[in-house]
Amino acid sequence: MINLHIEHRVADFSGWKAAFDSDPVGRQKSGVRTYRILRPVDNPNYAIIDLEFDTLHQAEALLAAMQQIWARVGGTLIDGLQWRISEVYETKVY
Repeated sequence: MINLHIEHRVADFSGWKAAFDSDPVGRQKSGVRTYRILRPVDNPNYAIIDLEFDTLHQAEALLAAMQQIWARVGGTLIDGLQWRISEVYETKVY
């Protein structure tokens, strides 16, 4: 399993969430198996997103599509963008 981890500040979380929900790149068609949105309890204007894929190629392709979108909204809707693609090494559920 491959994980694309994205973090950034948001100007307005509900506005950002509406943009996320509009799904401009077609997450499911792009191979996203699951996603999680996290919001720090001490910073309501920050978003953390984890997207899981079967392959590295799928994660890289979605990241490339997202980079085009981020180029249009960077500095307005989002700021301080960071991302990392990782391989899930181990998961344990209790």
